[in-house]
Amino acid sequence: MLRPRIIPCLLVKDKGLVKTVKFDKPKYVGDPINAVRIFNEKEVDELMVVDIDATWHNASPDFKMIENLAAECRMPLCYGGGIKTIEQAQKIIGLGVEKVAISSAAVANPELVSHIAKRIGSQSVAVVVDAKRKLIGGNYEVCTHNGKKKTGKCPITFAKQVEEVGAGEIILNCIDNDGIMKGYDFTLVDKLRGAINVPLTVLGGAGSLQDIGSLIKKYGTIGAAAGSLFVFKGAYRAVLINYPNRSEKKALMEKNYCLS
Repeated sequence: MLRPRIIPCLLVKDKGLVKTVKFDKPKYVGDPINAVRIFNEKEVDELMVVDIDATWHNASPDFKMIENLAAECRMPLCYGGGIKTIEQAQKIIGLGVEKVAISSAAVANPELVSHIAKRIGSQSVAVVVDAKRKLIGGNYEVCTHNGKKKTGKCPITFAKQVEEVGAGEIILNCIDNDGIMKGYDFTLVDKLRGAINVPLTVLGGAGSLQDIGSLIKKYGTIGAAAGSLFVFKGAYRAVLINYPNRSEKKALMEKNYCLS
């Protein structure tokens, strides 16, 4: 039975762990391997790691880094960054990663999603929809290359398209909310959730466990992902890897989700 998942998202740049605000101003916060070790102890539901350098520099995935992360990780791992071919995706899965996350390559060629899904299975293919609100009209647009490249594509239409060709999950990343820690963009989530049938994970904006609970309460079986929430602590954003303990997580689920 599918249940809500609470997912830390780690951003990697120059092999270091960073955190951004609206996809900009990356701040170094530590070593990704050390973060994985801490999350192991905290028994997280799933971990997402995204190399934000790879696509920007048109580089291939750092397979050695991925291998090290997968070897250390004791929870399901989703990796994204620089994946452009079937062979790259297959190699990453072979290193022990459960899911690959594809973004700009899926925008450029949605059929690539189909080819990868046929090789490794739809359940192992997630497509990241990086969405930004347009300045005029209030609509949203898919952006790539760390939010710098506008595509003109509607996030809803694009998500439906990649679902049709084989994506097993959609990861909605709200650029305007990234690092702000003031809550998820429910307006956009509402539009996307009703348009797709595959599992949805939402990223961008969570600043408290209450934000996580609100997302789960509204949508039920969903992935609640966050970056800043799980690497910063307090008003001064001191670096501290954290995650709800068993009792906190149980209380959160009992309050916001039917466990029966």
